[in-house]
Amino acid sequence: MLLAGGAALLARPRAQAAAKLKVAVFSKHLQFLEGEGLAKAAADMGFDGLDLTVRKGGHVEPERVRQDLPPLVALIRKHGLEVPMVTTEIADAETPFAEDVVRTAAELGIRHYRFGGFKYREDQPYPRQLDAFKPRLARLAALNQRYDSCAMYHTHSGVGLVGSSIWDLHEIMNGLDPARVGMNYDVSHATIEGGVGGWINSFHICGAHLRGIAAKDFIWDKSRRGRWEPVFQPLGTGMVNFPKFFQMVAAADFHGPLQLHFEYPLGGAENGARTLTIPQSEVFAAMKRDLGELRRYLAQASL
Repeated sequence: MLLAGGAALLARPRAQAAAKLKVAVFSKHLQFLEGEGLAKAAADMGFDGLDLTVRKGGHVEPERVRQDLPPLVALIRKHGLEVPMVTTEIADAETPFAEDVVRTAAELGIRHYRFGGFKYREDQPYPRQLDAFKPRLARLAALNQRYDSCAMYHTHSGVGLVGSSIWDLHEIMNGLDPARVGMNYDVSHATIEGGVGGWINSFHICGAHLRGIAAKDFIWDKSRRGRWEPVFQPLGTGMVNFPKFFQMVAAADFHGPLQLHFEYPLGGAENGARTLTIPQSEVFAAMKRDLGELRRYLAQASL
């Protein structure tokens, strides 16, 4: 019996490792579609699921989450798609409708949601501000504990943004249960901030708090004003080292939500427009191309 039990325990990690990562499209880029059209488009392009916007102006308004999220999720699942997460405007447990969003998502079996948006103030020492963020995250973790959910802080790039370096998130999340509060690691923004090797270090510092991953690509280019700025590109045509990145993801035994973003010019879809300036077919073709490129990188890493 002992040998049989040991064999079962040894087999479990191999079974988990064999499961391929599924790709969800960030529904912000399909904001011009609703209901049946949204689900059908995502399925037709070959995505495994949708990361739904549950925020002001999104596919579901926060104040209507209890009425509108369940039927939308049911419709999406009817098309064979998953809803592994939702993207919210939640900053902490005191955000209006935060508990409604977390509870409703959990009741539907959606255990991950994106949160964030902390900013530094220039008139206060950063260490003092980091200390002030810790109890806010602790209260959010307590909320998530009640509903068996995990909040994932999305990592952006930019001046004055908490989480752009990612090391600060490690500082304020240290000691909190990664199953309740973690990071949604955006590899493009991390590369913008991390350059040659900083993004590798920032990935490793996530540790157990790595709960989600967002994929997109970029290059540095000069603006009309002569300033160097990151410019988003179709996946695989920019500066993100996806082969190296997904090798690290495979070694990290990552199983969380993987989202594909589109922030290069796509007729307004990149910004969440409800009316496009180019044919929908062009948007779908670009998304399908990027999805194919992402799956190629995943296959190379056996993910």
